Amino acid sequence: MTGTVKLSLLLALIALAAGAADATRLKIKKVPETGEQTLQRLASVSSRLQQKYIATRMGPKDLGEYHGFSFKGDKGDGPIHGVPLTDYMNAQYYAEISVGTPAQNFGVVMDTGSSNLWVPSTRCSSIACWLHRRYDASKSSTYVANGTAFAIRYGSGSLEGVISQDTVTVGDLQLTETEFGESTKEPGIAFALGKFDGILGLGFDTIAVNHVVPPFYQMINQGLLNKPLFTFWFGDINKNKDNGGELVFGDIDPEHHTGTIHYAPVVRKGYWEVRMDKLLIDGEEFEELGNATAAIDTGTSLIAAPTKVADAINARIGATKSAFGQWTIDCSTLDSLPSIDFYFGGKAFPMAPTDYVLQVSGSPIGGGGGTQCISGFMGIEMPPQLGQLWIVGDVFLRRYFTVYDHGKARVGFADST
Repeated sequence: MTGTVKLSLLLALIALAAGAADATRLKIKKVPETGEQTLQRLASVSSRLQQKYIATRMGPKDLGEYHGFSFKGDKGDGPIHGVPLTDYMNAQYYAEISVGTPAQNFGVVMDTGSSNLWVPSTRCSSIACWLHRRYDASKSSTYVANGTAFAIRYGSGSLEGVISQDTVTVGDLQLTETEFGESTKEPGIAFALGKFDGILGLGFDTIAVNHVVPPFYQMINQGLLNKPLFTFWFGDINKNKDNGGELVFGDIDPEHHTGTIHYAPVVRKGYWEVRMDKLLIDGEEFEELGNATAAIDTGTSLIAAPTKVADAINARIGATKSAFGQWTIDCSTLDSLPSIDFYFGGKAFPMAPTDYVLQVSGSPIGGGGGTQCISGFMGIEMPPQLGQLWIVGDVFLRRYFTVYDHGKARVGFADST
């Protein structure tokens, strides 16, 4: 080996080490949950999705066609900005961020299905706020009052609050003069029981309440990213109880995927929505698919499809509806269940039964104890303006690494490591 080659290899290793050192990688936490709690939470997924995609989006608003996102240049190689994710029983993933100076920490759901950042406020008197960490504007030297009221409608009422401005820190990225919501009223028990404090939306700014600039847009506007994209790598506590996953801003970490990344174009500006080319069940094309699109949603536990379609899929895999409203499967049949293949961007992404069936230990169903097998497919009816929209959540995303590329208006998929 020549001296020149040795020097090149040494420089390459130094560059790789420098990149790894620049990445923010925090310790992953695991929050325990009983089987009964898991089933009760999964049973509420349908109502939460209706609130998220229907109650907050009703009206004449048309998302329309996608128009390219403007980004000046590509900074090339640079630091990878990683935010670790906590896996809450394979159904709730969240990460730690901070707001204010000095930092006030919050656990927030990193949600590609919405576009606002909000956290509980000390001005809030709801029980849900008292059970979580709350933002205190009086303790932050970088707080700037705005005071504009905001409300996000849910089935149980409105989450209400005021818009404020402060420094928001995500991983090693410090977003100055960033607007966010301080919640002063959180309805129902869903927020009280949630293991997260708030939500950080990563969708397009067209669905941002009050037209607030989303944090990811702030990262781009303030020149903090090498590339206008972010990626999700979801861990699975069934495989590694200490690793929930990682969200990376500004670049693609090759350690999170294997093989080629295949891309599908975003079809509408709003959600990260792509066309579903086709669906195969046990190698046969599923004819009921229709002209479907899929919102790739990191804030959703299951895979939601139009009710008739979901019912047909669950019937095909031998699922029956339980008293909890969940589609359950005889766990002894897992080895005989079919593969289900999603097609995005002309590429097949197979899911094995162990991918699309959730195995919940300690279930109270059937005399208490044992393992309950829950189908990852559920039905939901969308308003006409959203078309035949599927919502593809964590059941799929634990199997596949995803890239959310603003610059080229596309979603990438690859085998997850």
